[in-house]
Amino acid sequence: MTDAAANPLLAPTPLPYDLPPYRDIRPEHYLPAFEVAFAEQLAEVANITRVRSMPTFENTLEPLERSGELLHRVASTFYTVSSADATDEIQAIEEELAPLMSAHQDAIQLDGDLYWRIKTIHDQLESLALTPEQRYLVERRHREMTHAGAALDGEAKAKLTDLNSRLSVLSTTFEKNLLADTNDLAVVFDDVADLDGLTDGEISAAAQAAADRGLEGRYVVTLTLFTGHPYLSSLTNRESRRRLLEASRSRASRGNEHDNREVLREIVRLRAERAALLGYSTHAAYITSDETAGSPEAVHALLRRLAVPAAANAVREQVALQEIAGSEPVEAHDWAFYTEKVRAAEYDLDRAALRPWFEAERVLRDGVFEAAHRLYGVSFVERPDLPAYHEDARVFEVFNEDGSALGLYILDLYTRDTKRGGAWMNSIVDQSFLRGGMPVVVNNLNVPKPAAGTPTLLTLDEVTTLFHEFGHALHGLFAVVTYPHFAGTAVFRDFVEFPSQVNEMWIYWPEILDGYARHIETDEPLPAEVVQKLHDSEAFNQGFATSEYLAAAWLDQAWHSLDAAQSEEDIDVAGFEASALADIGLDNAAVPTRYSSTYFAHVFSGGYSAGYYSYIWSEVLDADTVEWFRENGGLTRPNGDRFRGRLLGVGGSKDPLEAYRDFRGRDADIQPLLKRRGLDG
Repeated sequence: MTDAAANPLLAPTPLPYDLPPYRDIRPEHYLPAFEVAFAEQLAEVANITRVRSMPTFENTLEPLERSGELLHRVASTFYTVSSADATDEIQAIEEELAPLMSAHQDAIQLDGDLYWRIKTIHDQLESLALTPEQRYLVERRHREMTHAGAALDGEAKAKLTDLNSRLSVLSTTFEKNLLADTNDLAVVFDDVADLDGLTDGEISAAAQAAADRGLEGRYVVTLTLFTGHPYLSSLTNRESRRRLLEASRSRASRGNEHDNREVLREIVRLRAERAALLGYSTHAAYITSDETAGSPEAVHALLRRLAVPAAANAVREQVALQEIAGSEPVEAHDWAFYTEKVRAAEYDLDRAALRPWFEAERVLRDGVFEAAHRLYGVSFVERPDLPAYHEDARVFEVFNEDGSALGLYILDLYTRDTKRGGAWMNSIVDQSFLRGGMPVVVNNLNVPKPAAGTPTLLTLDEVTTLFHEFGHALHGLFAVVTYPHFAGTAVFRDFVEFPSQVNEMWIYWPEILDGYARHIETDEPLPAEVVQKLHDSEAFNQGFATSEYLAAAWLDQAWHSLDAAQSEEDIDVAGFEASALADIGLDNAAVPTRYSSTYFAHVFSGGYSAGYYSYIWSEVLDADTVEWFRENGGLTRPNGDRFRGRLLGVGGSKDPLEAYRDFRGRDADIQPLLKRRGLDG
């Protein structure tokens, strides 16, 4: 316990943009700060519910929106660290905090007096003189509290609270197990010859990773969050490829202390039980009822529609791989390697050889930042004087075209053992007129860090990831709302990926590509013929890529389509996966699912349970939007202003499909997506 007066989390930060003073914050500051913040928000909500006058927007919704400001500040500060620099001490705090946070959220979401006030306002909504954002806030708050269980009786609420608390603990345990086993399973190579095919920079990163673990003279390849690994396309040694994929696929399922099988089974059981308590047949039905999809049936229809041609395309691709592999049967660990050989044969294109054109700093400044500058007029100035939560995280101040300050952008590029896998965006500070404040957003990636003095060269996939996550960052920076409930990327889960996917389109845009894709030694641009080959091969290997993604999305749906009775059965995880993939025709052994259940962090420790379909659902909008940009002149300031003003700028303050229609002039057409992924027959 620390003295509140000496706790930097409980005092206004001295830094601009309300950036937390990370250099002053110690792990022991967090839990006491959360305790104070919990009590403060509960008191604020109690002040609302004890008002004797009839509920109004002004005496109920507005003070509710003002409540919890300290908690939001403390939580965003902590969870930024717990995801990106989860030391043992931070993980212990997160485990202790999980049930406390769940109980606090339930105390507000299930508050019967608060719900009565909001419901009363909602019932007379048509007669109230409210702004569109205020009306939507009433609708969303009422819907979310109803969805959370606020209308249940006392006994059911108590049961629900217990379920939520246990689930919060389990999701934290799942993530902790996964991080530990991912680190333990990093593949150690004794001989550099086993890494033949990798670049000097990649070998340097492997040597540095080994040195960081006290394994001087050896080489360590750390695992990515998803099943595959970028190095599988380059490693010439088949045994090295096999070891790498085998390690990846065995995570958290080895029968050791980090095994996630029983954890995920209990998560599935409790989610199904909770759904039944809330009046839904399954967890998938519960989740999709408050997303743009509306129902699991709508999700299943889309996934099945895409799975048939995707699986067929994957088989055709497999035949081509086998032809070049000869008598050696192509297995899962061979797919990426032979894919690059087929790509080289069909398109005369070696993607691995492109890395010298993708130096990280140039990609960031002359690619990611430059596209945003041309489209939206924004500019970025690095602020090395502003401390982030880790020495590798860099802070940039963001300005509008007129020179006015917009917020801060933080980039944390490199992988480390304390960082969870994958890539993501989060907000530390949100914009809202009601509370004041300007956005501070973070992008995290997991790029291997080379030894000091060696340039960081990205793969094309890593370039794509950086542009993608920056699209989320722009969404967080550009949202301009009155109420914090709608700040930044606070939109439906199956819509949130849309702006980030759209931002990927600028990767190949000629004036952007020409600026950032310059050879690290000669400064020569990426040759025009190579660019054309990249365009020509855009649909190449999409059978595999679409199949592995759809397989994971279907696994998510399969687990969460179990009802309460089915989830009580003693389910064999591997057998369940095999049966589910056979059901949708995606059981090709050479095309493993992008995530297997025991390391499917998106759905068992993240926010995508029964929602991993969101990426393909959002891509329908994305592909249609790319067509709009091409039809309307592409990378222009007027186009940027329209997209920023009508979509990114509204945050969550408007129904997302209504916002899309406002931007596009109609609903999205699926044909551009089918064409992009080679599924149009």
